Order: sequence, then structure tokens, then C-alpha cells
Amino acid sequence: MDNAELQKLVIEALEDVKATDIRVVDVLGKSSVTDVMVIASGNTARQVKALADSVVEKVKKAGVQPVGTEGEQHADWILIDLGDIVVHVMQPSVRDYYNLEKLWGDDSPVAAQDN
Repeated sequence: MDNAELQKLVIEALEDVKATDIRVVDVLGKSSVTDVMVIASGNTARQVKALADSVVEKVKKAGVQPVGTEGEQHADWILIDLGDIVVHVMQPSVRDYYNLEKLWGDDSPVAAQDN
């Protein structure tokens, strides 16, 4: 599965559980860890966990094994490492505090991305 297909799958999984403010940040050449970050918000810890579970379940069904996940215990920020794509699912207060989009120099809503 190529990165564009995987990115589309991740976004679909997030939309299925009603994620808000989904953003795609291209960090190719800016990060040695990943090429793309997908950042989304969930309103509660329960929704953040459900969003992360949706992503993991959907990519596994497509034959992609996540490298790892972090943050499930508190569920204010869950990171899902898919290799070339890293997914950050955060509660709004945590997302505002860390402001990853600004940190990585991109603030593009998913609607502006080619899916």
C-alpha cells in the first residue's frame, strides 16, 4: 500500500468516528522519523481512544501493521506510528498547547489535501 492510499484510509477511519479538524502535515525533508503527520481532534478521552482504535483496526484490515502506539492509557494524546505516516489524535486543549501544525510549519486542513 502506498502512502497516498494509507493516508486516505487513515482519514476515512478518523471521519468514521467523527474526528474534528483533521489536518495533514507534510514533513518530508523536515523529519527523519516520518514523511506525513495526520493530526485530528476528539472531544473526550473516550472519543480520542475510539478514533485511535478506528485507525488501527482499519489499517490492520488493509494489511498494514502499526509500528506502535502510545498514550492509550490517558487518551488525551494518542500517537499511532504507521512508518511513513504518524497519526496524532488529541483532545483540543492538548492540541492547542502543543500546536504541532505550527511547529512543523503547515496548517493545511484535510479538505485542501489531495486524497
